[in-house]
Amino acid sequence: MVCGYYGEHNLGDDALLEVLIQELPKDCSPLVTAQDERWVQERFGVATCNRRRLPEVLARLGSCDALVLGGGSLLQDATSIQSLVYYSLLMLTARLQGKPVLLWGQGLGPLRRPVSRALVRGVLPLATAISWRDAASAHLAERLGSRNHEVGSDPVWAYPRQTWRGDKGPIVLCWRPLRALEPNGWAPYLQALATLVDHSGRELIWLPFHRLQDRGLLHRLDQANLVPKPVMERSREVEVEEPSGAMALFAEAGLVLAMRLHGLILAALAGSPVAALSYDPKVAAAALALGCPLQDLEASPQPKLWAQWLQQLDQPPPQAAITALQEGTLVHRHVLAGVV
Repeated sequence: MVCGYYGEHNLGDDALLEVLIQELPKDCSPLVTAQDERWVQERFGVATCNRRRLPEVLARLGSCDALVLGGGSLLQDATSIQSLVYYSLLMLTARLQGKPVLLWGQGLGPLRRPVSRALVRGVLPLATAISWRDAASAHLAERLGSRNHEVGSDPVWAYPRQTWRGDKGPIVLCWRPLRALEPNGWAPYLQALATLVDHSGRELIWLPFHRLQDRGLLHRLDQANLVPKPVMERSREVEVEEPSGAMALFAEAGLVLAMRLHGLILAALAGSPVAALSYDPKVAAAALALGCPLQDLEASPQPKLWAQWLQQLDQPPPQAAITALQEGTLVHRHVLAGVV
């Protein structure tokens, strides 16, 4: 059983699943927990069960040989404590049935509640093997008493690179709704975008990386009278169905401004110039590893942020940094091979 946030029309989780399926042994038949089961079945050619129906998932786990928590940050309580209990229960059930449990390419946290930290401290020893996607997750695991793990980079860095051809291309936005920016916190970033457009003359493409969450963000901001006229005049929203479609768009971009972690990663793999806006430590960690400009959305906007973005136009990221991050994904491959 491959368990994760799949079939939710999030391009980042789709990319994680694609990488994981490619690295499974050829004689392995994955059963994937998914929301949009038909889409996952047609896209990946795998069997599925409804990830939102816990009794069904537990019943299907009984017929599986192993449990793999496949990428992302599944052991966290930012979504809800119920989500953390869900994955913990799957791990406990699998171990009670004598099955191996692998935490593959995982991020850990945030764990904001004492009960969450106590729960994770209890379930981490249940894992047969663990590979973390970043050092911060490994350090948190160690503080919770777990040291049986390997550390690599995010598994999506294993995605194939593309050739960048976006010189003088549009600016692509992988932005997401954020409660912390509602209602007026968006203003300085939209104004920086307006100044950037005035100086560069580039088109703005809004890419909903998580279709259900991000679609229509431009319209919602405009309805709230937050979008400056130059931004609105040069903007359009473009949807894609698969990570490969996003990479094709990124490969033609002069700059990608990414809030989404896997938007940042896929844009860099497409060779596009990138700058990050971090709502979560995982985004900041990826930006620092890549060496691209970073704005922390929990801090005050940097002075002349638009100038930083303007300087980044048509300047692809360092290839040596991308190569190192790609090599960091080999850890997950080796850990997976040792369990399934």
